[in-house]
This record gives sequence, structure tokens and C-alpha cells, in this order.
Amino acid sequence: MIPFRDDNPRLVFPWITCTLIVLNVLVHVVQWQLGEGGNAFLYRWGAIPWEIRHLAEWPELPLAYRSGPWNFLTPVTSLFLHGSWLHLLGNMLYLYIFGDNVESIMGHGRFLVFYLVGGVLASLAHLISAPNSIVPLVGASGAIAAVLGAYLVRFPTARVHVLFFFFVFVKIVRIPAVIVLGVWLAAQILAGMHQGPLEGGGVAWFAHIGGFAAGMVLVFLFQQRERVLEARRLREIWR
Repeated sequence: MIPFRDDNPRLVFPWITCTLIVLNVLVHVVQWQLGEGGNAFLYRWGAIPWEIRHLAEWPELPLAYRSGPWNFLTPVTSLFLHGSWLHLLGNMLYLYIFGDNVESIMGHGRFLVFYLVGGVLASLAHLISAPNSIVPLVGASGAIAAVLGAYLVRFPTARVHVLFFFFVFVKIVRIPAVIVLGVWLAAQILAGMHQGPLEGGGVAWFAHIGGFAAGMVLVFLFQQRERVLEARRLREIWR
């Protein structure tokens, strides 16, 4: 099941959502052009749980892998790094589908702060699950999970177009967001329970879960009531 669009009109053009997508792509292009140096780039700017917990760099890191005085910024900078083009494209697809409506009910500036705070809280959830990991956490997934959590709270009945694959057959269906996002969250929880604490490489499922939970709470702090009401009226007209 792959979502690719929603039937949810936005109030304003999503400048921040689009800017975030462009920045993520540009950063990945830079990382890709580094070739073998791309791994060092991930270590310098990725969020390493051991380093965050000790407020210091892991002493055995090679010099080229060290963040230096910018180490404290890695919970933010890690949100713009990705392990592969597939990782990047998957994240940007979800941000493109769900980010514009969340940005609409918050406003541009509030949405940017919400996105970054949600991403940092997702990183902290990963830190709690794997405090001794020396593998850098990278990806916008945690921040985007916060966007999904906010979307679920405010637009549970919005219809999402998804691709269903059954062997060689593909079908497009419209499903309420509460089902699409509920299935997504259930998959993260089940995968996290199966994998357990992540100390080595792999997917940071608990960052996704933590980001989603953060978004469900933070939406009440960052939304603007008049925008929520306007979005609700617009959806009634759209129908």
C-alpha cells in the first residue's frame, strides 16, 4: 500500500514543505557527490545516541568523522541526511502528501518550528531506545512522522489515494487517512517490537513512533484555531 496523494484542499501554498523537500534533495546530492567521503559526512552530521547522551564525541571516531564544535546541532542536521536515494524519495513522498495541510493549519513559521521540534523529539525517542548506539541516526522520518501524527489528529477522514499491489495487478483506492496512517503506525510498532532496541545499523522504528506521538500532541500547541476552522469549511465545500 503506497499513498501518492490526498483529497484535502490546502489553505495556502506550502512554502515550507516545498523548501524542506528541496533542501533534503540538495543535501543528498552533495552527500552523493562526496563518493566514499559520504560515510564520513553522515557521521559528522548524523545524530549519534552515545554522543548526545555523553555530550561529547565518541573518542574512537576518526578525525574526518568528527563534528567538532557543531556536535550539539546533530539532532537537527540529521533530519536533512538520508542513507540512499530510495530512503530520501520515500520520505519526501510522505512529506509532499501530508505536509501541506498541516502547514496550512499552523502557518509557515509555526510549521517549520513544529517540524524541527518533532524531529528532535523523535531523535530523543531513538536515544531512549538505543542509548549506547554509535551509529548515526539520519533521515527526515522522525520529523515527517510528527507531521503524520498531526494530520491524523486534524484530518482523520480525509481521503488518501493509495496504490494496492497484488502480484502483477495494481489498483488505486481512496481510503480514509485514519486507516492509512493507522496501518503505518501499526507497522512501525510491530517492526520495533520485533527488532527490539537498535544498537547497530537498521531502521530507527522508535524514532518514527516517538515522532508520531509528538506530532499528535504538538499539533494542539502549533495549530491556529481560525485556520483549523477555515480548513474544515473548505473541506465541506470541496466535497
